[in-house]
Amino acid sequence: MKPSTIWAPRVLSLLRIVLGLVLLQYGLAKLVGWPTVEMFENLKWLSLFGIAGMFELVGGSLLVLGLFTRPVAFILSGEMAAAYFIAHFPHSFFPIQNEGDLAVSLCFAFLYIAFAGGGPWSLDALLGIETPPHHSQRSQNSLPIRRSTE
Repeated sequence: MKPSTIWAPRVLSLLRIVLGLVLLQYGLAKLVGWPTVEMFENLKWLSLFGIAGMFELVGGSLLVLGLFTRPVAFILSGEMAAAYFIAHFPHSFFPIQNEGDLAVSLCFAFLYIAFAGGGPWSLDALLGIETPPHHSQRSQNSLPIRRSTE
């Protein structure tokens, strides 16, 4: 087996865990006040930022655990798209100018995870909610290659 075949699913799990931790810190900062972020002080839970914090706290936790990974990642991808268009896009089209780099990056990273799944180091895999792909020499959907005998 190639090293890339062995490590790719594991690195997918690492990506999911790290992204979950990144998102979790935003939820904790907004709702619990830790770590302290001046912008989130006195935040009302039912404000736009407060509701986003709920998504980030719950979604980040579920991503770290790898539980219900695909639907959670899809919802979080949508949250990040909304965050970009609500908070950043009005200031400029370009993420480098409107400071929306993280929102765009997380949006597409979560979209990838929504399709790729949580990887082997997840509760989804442990509980059988998501089965890891079987590696075979030829995919079931691929057509046999015909070689000419000339």
